[in-house]
Amino acid sequence: MTRRVRRPPALPLVLAGGALIVLLLPLLGLLTRAPWSDLWASVTSEDAVRALRLSIVTSLWATFLAVLLGVPLAWVLARVDFPGRSLVRALTLLPLVLPPVVGGVALLSAFGGRGLLGGPLDDWFGIQLTFSTPAVVLAETFVAMPFLVITVEAALRSMDRRYEDAAATLGAGRATVFRRVTMPLVAPALAAGAALAWARALGEFGATITFAGNVEGETRTAPLAVYLLLDHDPTAAVALSLVLLAVCVVVLIALRGRWLGLR
Repeated sequence: MTRRVRRPPALPLVLAGGALIVLLLPLLGLLTRAPWSDLWASVTSEDAVRALRLSIVTSLWATFLAVLLGVPLAWVLARVDFPGRSLVRALTLLPLVLPPVVGGVALLSAFGGRGLLGGPLDDWFGIQLTFSTPAVVLAETFVAMPFLVITVEAALRSMDRRYEDAAATLGAGRATVFRRVTMPLVAPALAAGAALAWARALGEFGATITFAGNVEGETRTAPLAVYLLLDHDPTAAVALSLVLLAVCVVVLIALRGRWLGLR
């Protein structure tokens, strides 16, 4: 007996097509404006290389800090039952929806020269974070860490805890169980969260320019360089945008095939 194939309704197809137009048309416009003949020269110019190098260095540092601080936070949110846990989780994920410029203002209020922590650091130790490379790292960590926390927390909640219980029954301490059992089990999620955090840090703009400024060689990352180039060299801006786009596409393809389980 031949199974009859049901045709999908027209309305969802039309709406899905509209969604694809909204999502893909800007990318198509970027590709059509790309200076393919001068692409290499544009992305290897001195300014572009300096901005890309700074972006890579600061985003890697931000990813390191996100892993160092975010994994324990994800474990606490997943395993420790305490009053206000939902509120803490909501505040942890707030940078995901917070306007980037507002995030930059918040960073200024906390770590600026007159901020809650920035003021004492400046008065007592002469440390000023604003308009410096560490400020870029801090801004990127602020916006990128939630991606890692939410990914690792979900993995910790869904993993089979019987392996941890078995290791504890055999005499393994908490640190040993965490290092030898828990972390290997959540390693794919940790790698996915770190990759997402790195891609987010690499593309950070709003909080960076508000908190760290746009100082050449110090805080001018690739997204800031794109913004600046739009005024006097749109071709170079498009070329540099393509580099960032390519990085994001590679990250998403890698996550799709290996960690997200999509086909």
